[in-house]
Amino acid sequence: MNAPDISLSDNPWLTATDGSFDLGRMVTLHGERLDRKPAKKTLRRTVQRIATAQRMLYAQTRFAVLLVFQAMDAAGKDSTIRNVLSGVNPAGCQVWSFKRPSSLELDHDFLWRTTKRLPERGRIGVFNRSQYEEVLVVRVHPSILDHQQLPYPIDLDTIWDDRLHSIREQEAHLARNGTVILKFFLNVSREEQRQRFLARLSEPEKNWKFEPNDVRERRNWTEYMAAYQSAIESTSKPWAPWYCIPADDKRAMRIEVAKIVARTLERLPLAFPVTNAADQATHDLMHAELLAEED
Repeated sequence: MNAPDISLSDNPWLTATDGSFDLGRMVTLHGERLDRKPAKKTLRRTVQRIATAQRMLYAQTRFAVLLVFQAMDAAGKDSTIRNVLSGVNPAGCQVWSFKRPSSLELDHDFLWRTTKRLPERGRIGVFNRSQYEEVLVVRVHPSILDHQQLPYPIDLDTIWDDRLHSIREQEAHLARNGTVILKFFLNVSREEQRQRFLARLSEPEKNWKFEPNDVRERRNWTEYMAAYQSAIESTSKPWAPWYCIPADDKRAMRIEVAKIVARTLERLPLAFPVTNAADQATHDLMHAELLAEED
């Protein structure tokens, strides 16, 4: 069985799945920034579509959905996840954040820690950062590899392609077995990031969001863009597409992500389970018994 094509071919933010992706041509702001009230209304309607589909997904337990979010700091990953999934039943959704690997995680291959967090059938799993960190931050800071207990000598000319190959293989396997994979790169501009960092420093209620290391990582912007280019170009496939979402306007970004999730779910053959004859007979007996209690 070939992995199914779940990509939305008419979506402007779908990245090329044939290896021709060019991050330099993707915009970080599309049109005018949205006003709060109409944006909130549009998002609410779209979230309701996701919630409706999620109820059938949960009841049917045939498909799993994995949403992967990657971005530079301050692009809005947390708020996007919170807003897009605000109407989803918490019992059917799992959100995982991946930061520096633990000693236990380093005792396994680089895919282990995300593999064990994959969603079950019927659920939506969300990765706030993911296995892609191993070809992004680690690629920008290859000295991290020295502490990963790797079994063979490190060859910087091949390790990134090897890891991307492993990611592609795993995603194809998951897709063939019913996991719907949607990957979002929230594409914020360097200037917009600067303004958001300044807001975190100048507004007391946002101070808690600021990490000095965020500014240090900003110095490596060019290297990060090259790493994202390579990762997205190599792993955006019809069965596990990347969407490069303009992120300078957070309201518009959330709406675009929500629309992609809603449309993808609505294209799945979802339905509430149909009761078979034997179960229906039992239900009829229970129904009659409950009605009889009124007497």
